[in-house]
Amino acid sequence: MATQLATRGLPLASRGRSSCAASCSSCPPSSPHLGRRPSRRFRCSSPQVDAAAAPPAKGGEYRPSFADDLLLAFFRSKMVEEVGWDSEKPGYAGLMEVANRLMVKGKSAMETEQAAVRVLQSLFPPVLLVLYKALLSPIANGQLAAMMLARATALSCQWLMGPCSVNSVTLPDGKSWSSGVFVEKCKYLEESKCLGICINTCKLPTQTFFKDHMGVDLYMEPNFEDYSCQFNFGVPPPPLDTDKALKEPCLDICTNARRRRELGRNSSPDELSCPQV
Repeated sequence: MATQLATRGLPLASRGRSSCAASCSSCPPSSPHLGRRPSRRFRCSSPQVDAAAAPPAKGGEYRPSFADDLLLAFFRSKMVEEVGWDSEKPGYAGLMEVANRLMVKGKSAMETEQAAVRVLQSLFPPVLLVLYKALLSPIANGQLAAMMLARATALSCQWLMGPCSVNSVTLPDGKSWSSGVFVEKCKYLEESKCLGICINTCKLPTQTFFKDHMGVDLYMEPNFEDYSCQFNFGVPPPPLDTDKALKEPCLDICTNARRRRELGRNSSPDELSCPQV
C-alpha cells in the first residue's frame, strides 16, 4: 500500500501575493490574497542517509522503467483532466507543458494550488485516503505513517523527481525520525525552469495534500541553487511569511524571466516580480 500511496505525493501548492525578483511572463497576475508567499532561494537542511531501493543509472541519472512510463502517463492524464488541455509533445516534455498550462489557467496562486491538490487527490481511491488518515496517521504520533510515506516516495517517485533516498529528519521536539526523502536534483524543477511552477504546483499543494487528506505533516525544502529538495514527513511547514522558499527570486535559467528583465529595465521591481508566487 505504501508504494501506491507515494504516487500521490507528487509534485504539484495558499494564500496571497509575494514579491519575487523577476518571473515568468507565462504566469498570470494573481489576486492579492492575504498572507500569500514571497519568493526566494533556500537550502536543504537534512543530510542524506539511507539509500532508496531503486539505484540511479550510470552517470547519476535515473533510467525510467516501463512501470515508470505508466506512472508518468497516469499522472499526466490526471493533470490533463484538471487543465482541460494536453500537449502534443510526448513524455516528460509534454508533462511540463501541461504543468505550465495549469499555472496559466489559475486566476491566482491560490487557485493554482487548489487545482494541484485536486490532481493529487485524483491519484488515489477516496477510501484509501480516508482509511490512511483515520487508521495509520494516529499510530505512534504519526511516526509510522510518516516513515511509510517517505519510503513509498523514494521507491516510486524517481520517474518524476530523479534519484532520491530516505534520510533522517529532526522534529520540532528534537526527536529524529527516518521519515525524510532527499532528492538529489529535482527533474520537475530543472525541466520546468520556473520557481512559480515548483511552489504552486508542487511544494505548497503537496504539503497541503498530505496534511489535509492523509493526516501527515510535510515540509518541503527545495534548493533553487542546485535543484535538490528535502522532504520532511512528520515536520509541520512554517507559516508562509517565514518560509524561505517563498522569498526566493526567480531562477536564473528561466527564459521568460530573462525576457521580462530585458523588457522592463526601466520598470519598478514590483512590475517585474513574479505574479504567481
